[in-house]
Amino acid sequence: MKVAVFSDVQANLPAMEAAIEDIESWAPDLVIMAGDLVNRGPDSLGCLQLFDDKRRTQGWLPINGNHEHWVLRCGIEAPESDADREIRRFTDWAWHQVAEHADLMRDWPDHLCFHPPGADAWVHVTHGTMAGNRDGITPGTTDASLEGKLPEGVALFIAGHTHRVHQRRTQDMDVVNVGSVGSPFDGDPRGSYGRFTWRDGRWRTEIVRVAYDRDRAARDFEDSGFLDEGGPLARLIYLEWQRAQLLIGGWREGYQQAVLNGEITLQASVDRYLSTL
Repeated sequence: MKVAVFSDVQANLPAMEAAIEDIESWAPDLVIMAGDLVNRGPDSLGCLQLFDDKRRTQGWLPINGNHEHWVLRCGIEAPESDADREIRRFTDWAWHQVAEHADLMRDWPDHLCFHPPGADAWVHVTHGTMAGNRDGITPGTTDASLEGKLPEGVALFIAGHTHRVHQRRTQDMDVVNVGSVGSPFDGDPRGSYGRFTWRDGRWRTEIVRVAYDRDRAARDFEDSGFLDEGGPLARLIYLEWQRAQLLIGGWREGYQQAVLNGEITLQASVDRYLSTL
C-alpha cells in the first residue's frame, strides 16, 4: 500500500501543481491533503478547485486545517474592531475569492484513520495534533509535551501545520510532519510532502522535496491583488514565502495585542518589526 500526504499549500497554485505532478508519477493508492489548502497566498480559489477535481475524479481525501476554519469563519463573522479588520484583511480577501465555492470545503473532517489491508497498523492523519489544528509538532517539540496530544493504538501519526518537516518515534508510534507544499519554514523553499509505504510488515516514510516555478508564484503574489488588498500582513506573509522562514509569529508575539489595543497602527507595527529582521 502506498499513501501520499501533503499539507499547507497556502494558496500557492504553482507549488501545488508541481507537487501533484510528482505525487501522480509515484502512483499512490491513496492521497490525503492534510489541511491549510487555502489562505496566506494568492490563489485560494484555484487551489480549492484543483483539489476538488482530484477529490471527485480520483478519490483524494481532505482534512480541515486551521486556515479552512478561519476563512469560513470570516465569511460569517464581522470583524470585532477596525484593528481586527486590518489584521484579517488577507483572510477576508481569501474569503472573497472562494465565497461562491465555499461549500466545497464545508464537510471536511478534522481527522482521518486507515490501515493497510490485512494488518492492524493504524495510521492517524490530522492537521495539528489531538489538541487541535493550531497545535503543531516541530523538531523543538519535546516528547513530554506531546503526552495526551497523540492518539492511542496507532502505528503512524501524520500531521502538518508547522511548515517544518520532522520525524521521530515516541509513545510507541512513528510521528511524521510532512511540512508544507506552498510555504516551508525550514529554510528550504522547495515544497514537501510525505510518501508512506506499507512493506514487510511496517510503514516506511520518505519525505520528498519538490521544486517549482517560484518566478511564476512571485508574479501571482504581485498580480493577484493579494499584496495590494491583503493589508500590511500580506507583505510579511510574502517575505515568509521568499525566505522560507516563519516571521509572522514574532510579529504576533510583539505587536498584535498592541495593535488590537489601539496603541500602534498595524502598518507601523509591521514596519517596526521588519526593521528588526
